[in-house]
Amino acid sequence: MAGVQPSEVDIVIPTIRNLDFLEDWREFFEPYHLIIIQDGDPSRSIKVPKGFDYELYNRNDIERILGNKAWCISFKDSACRCFGWLVSKKRYIYTIDDDCFVAKDPQGNRIDVMKQHLANLTTPSTPFYFNTLYDPYRDGADFVRGYPFSLREGVPTAVSHGLWMNIPDYDAPTQMVKPWERNTRYVDAVMTVPKGSLMPTCGMNLGFDREKVGAAMYFGLMGHGQPIGRYDDMWAGWCSKVICDHLNFGTKTGLPYLWHSKASNPFVNLRKEFKGIFWQEDIVAFFQKVELSKKATTAEECMLEIADKVKAELGHLDPYFEKLALGMVTWIEAWREQHGEKTNGAENGAVAK
Repeated sequence: MAGVQPSEVDIVIPTIRNLDFLEDWREFFEPYHLIIIQDGDPSRSIKVPKGFDYELYNRNDIERILGNKAWCISFKDSACRCFGWLVSKKRYIYTIDDDCFVAKDPQGNRIDVMKQHLANLTTPSTPFYFNTLYDPYRDGADFVRGYPFSLREGVPTAVSHGLWMNIPDYDAPTQMVKPWERNTRYVDAVMTVPKGSLMPTCGMNLGFDREKVGAAMYFGLMGHGQPIGRYDDMWAGWCSKVICDHLNFGTKTGLPYLWHSKASNPFVNLRKEFKGIFWQEDIVAFFQKVELSKKATTAEECMLEIADKVKAELGHLDPYFEKLALGMVTWIEAWREQHGEKTNGAENGAVAK
């Protein structure tokens, strides 16, 4: 994380409750600016512990700032968090859920998630050839014998996906058959997700370079008025991974861990996920074969191309996908209003495949 200053980072937190959990994070989060997105009833007061530098937005603020585009930001769902990086001007974003606390490594040390995410984001990724010692840029590791020297420079990293101790991020059916399962395994590894491979993305411990892929991190329409929930971060992950592959950016997963304290209700989750469990088979197949044009050299341009393809190729599943495609377009229009047209890609050295 050499050279990254706290002034270059925003921490985005969606919530419906008082943020007492921040006390556990004080030593790690206090140097950074927080963007809090209050979901639900905007008349309710959210209390934030003293000493934190923050700004707080509720639904009234979202509608005031975005006007007739506000509908593209989900309501009554943690997907509203993406409004935080829509208004952020910082290069790096870290987003976390309010039921997550500081985890400890096997030696009993409290884990500084910011330090590890920024280390992941400021060292290269190796998406073209897998290194069997995982991240070769970590202390004590390197490229193994047989790794092509022409690929050892790597590519810029755009996404850092962290993991969780205690409550794993399971879907509702898995929760139901394994209600008492807990993750107690700490795997001391960071790895680049290979080019062409998709992955499930969880938004509760996620860092990314906003200038490179912020526009791709659209947590799609969920919650109030939508037929699906709990796929917002998945959608952002599928879009951002395809775009990273296209623009030659890297995605890392592994460290850091945090402590996920609370298992959500599997019956409520099943109601939210039900259609998605069926739709994801087609959605994943769609993203596995989607191709972007060489003209798309920024995340915004890539998202607009994906939106067109979503409408054309997934619309047969349900009218929701036409609305989602329009939401993606509206999100990019809002992004450009906030940040201008060219906020990533070419000026960061990206070359479309």
